[in-house]
Amino acid sequence: MSGTFVIAQGGGPTAVINQTLAGAVSAIRQRHPGARILGARHGVRGLRDGNLVEFDSVSPDQLDRLARTPGAALGSTRDKPDAAYCEAVLKGLRAVAADAFIYIGGNDTAGTQKIIAEASGGSIACVHAPKTIDNDLVENDHTPGFISAAEFVAGAFAGADLDFRSLPGIYVGIVMGRHAGFLTAASAAWRMDADSAPHLVYVPERAFDRHRFIDGIKFALARHGHCIVAMSEGVSDSDGRSLVEGLVPPEMLERDPHGNVRLSGTDLGQAVERILAQELPRVRARVDTFGYLPRSHAGLINATDQREAFEAGAFAAEVADSGSFSVALQFDGRATRPMRVALGAVAGKTRHMPDGFLRDDRDQVSDACMEYLARLLPPRPDMGRPFV
Repeated sequence: MSGTFVIAQGGGPTAVINQTLAGAVSAIRQRHPGARILGARHGVRGLRDGNLVEFDSVSPDQLDRLARTPGAALGSTRDKPDAAYCEAVLKGLRAVAADAFIYIGGNDTAGTQKIIAEASGGSIACVHAPKTIDNDLVENDHTPGFISAAEFVAGAFAGADLDFRSLPGIYVGIVMGRHAGFLTAASAAWRMDADSAPHLVYVPERAFDRHRFIDGIKFALARHGHCIVAMSEGVSDSDGRSLVEGLVPPEMLERDPHGNVRLSGTDLGQAVERILAQELPRVRARVDTFGYLPRSHAGLINATDQREAFEAGAFAAEVADSGSFSVALQFDGRATRPMRVALGAVAGKTRHMPDGFLRDDRDQVSDACMEYLARLLPPRPDMGRPFV
């Protein structure tokens, strides 16, 4: 194939999404000298509107620097195209005589690629390259962007533990993750020992119970003198409602353009603060919402994450020679490698934390989860043990 390649980025940016872009561009240039490479600004919206970037003038040095830059260099989008929207995208692809379309994103992005691939009748190779800090793509051992975000979260909670040992109280950190708790679980990756923070971990995979929450905090305070809590934005109650929906009056809930409840805004944090004020009125408490901070932190980009993201993009360019597929990072017991899987195996599906990653007897991650995180993240910094 030596014609025209189009690349786009969708969903939430990450610290390494541009590595995947650079990997794809570099591989196309190497495999198909003279091929035309276009970038769609703001995902599929750029294809629909004809808003494209020519990569001819981007030098290898510029591309290398761009690869090391967080955020989506082409711009991203939260658009979830239906069949009519995808038809407009397909029209945009045909207008530039595209032979292949590489779309970097999560499970919704894979779904878009599946629709476009079917609508094109196989005339355009539609390849999905993985990306998400939520780590929730099926067929993947882990996803580009997760390791950097997880390292940020691990360091933040290790620091919160030391902070609240110094001035005791309760700390709750709310971490991104609507349906999967991998990123919140990473808060435990750099625990100093079994008594270190986080003392409580709440993820979407396990129903939240207010009474158990308060009892757990009281136990931690009695045992450690302070309590650090890691909470996913997507935690839900036993009825499956997100915690923010159960705690915040309907008229006060914020929603995104798709009607989804905004989980990680100030509402959930304020609701948790009210619970703590009501149940533990005389205890110093602080609730922080991490929000987008772990997503594209310029000062912390994991080298393994960078390399794997670049390799995923390069492999996507290779896969495009064979047709429409999704790229997945898979671990064979020794190393992580990009593999080709069917778009339908990833599209619209959510990978949840395995049951074995959570302890049955307490709100905490298991040894199996700690082993998984230790395989991906660098070791905890060598810090001294406090006297308190």
